Amino acid sequence: MKKILIGSYMLIIIGIIFAIGNTRIFGSGNAEAIASGEKVYEKNCFICHGETGKGEASHAGTAINNQNFLNSVSDKDIYHYVKYGREGTGMPAYGPRLSEKEINNLVAFIRDWQTEKIEFDVPKTISGDPENGKKLYGLYCLNCHGESGAGKIKMGTVLAHPEYLKYTTDKQIWITTAYGREETRMGPSLKGLEGARQLSEEQISDIISYIRSIKYNNVKPSDYLKP
Repeated sequence: MKKILIGSYMLIIIGIIFAIGNTRIFGSGNAEAIASGEKVYEKNCFICHGETGKGEASHAGTAINNQNFLNSVSDKDIYHYVKYGREGTGMPAYGPRLSEKEINNLVAFIRDWQTEKIEFDVPKTISGDPENGKKLYGLYCLNCHGESGAGKIKMGTVLAHPEYLKYTTDKQIWITTAYGREETRMGPSLKGLEGARQLSEEQISDIISYIRSIKYNNVKPSDYLKP
C-alpha cells in the first residue's frame, strides 16, 4: 500500500512539473531575448500585425500568430521575412533598420507564440500542371490574392513576390494552401478537411506550380499600403 501511495505521489509531482514547464511559469532559456523581441515588435510590427499578432491592427498585416503558420516555418524563415521584407508592399525590409540581435530577438518573441507541434501530411514531391493550376487559382484564390498573385489589402498576401518565393518552399506554400491558417480568412482547401474548398493533393500541387510560374509585376496594387 505504501509503495502504491509513493508511486502515486511521484506521478502527481511529475505531472505538476510537466504542467509548469508547459505554462512557462519559470520562463524559457530565451526569456531575455523574448522580452527584448517584444519591445522590437511593439515598436515596429504592432501597427500592422496587431497586439496579438493576429493581423487585427488598423493597417494591413498578415496574421503571424497561428499554429499552422508557426509549425510550417523555421526561425530562419521568419528571420528572412523580417530582414528582407517584400519591396513594394506594406512589409518593408527591416535589415537596414534593425540590428542582427534585434531581428533575432524578434524571431524569438514570435516563436514564443507557438504552443503546439503539428505534423502535416505533405506529398514528397510537389510538381503539378501550372496551366490547370492557373484555372484553379482563378476559381479559388484570385478573389483574395488578386490577379497573378498580386495580393489584395486586408484580403490576401502577395504570392508572386520574389522575396516571398525565394524564402518560402513549395512545401510551405502547399501546407498553407491545404491546411489554411486557423482563425484567419485562409481556410483549409484539402479534400476531407472542414473547408469550403475541397481540392485533391494533385490540384493543390497544380496551384503551387502556377504560383511558381508567375512573372511578378512590380506595379503595386492601388489599394496596397505604403511601407
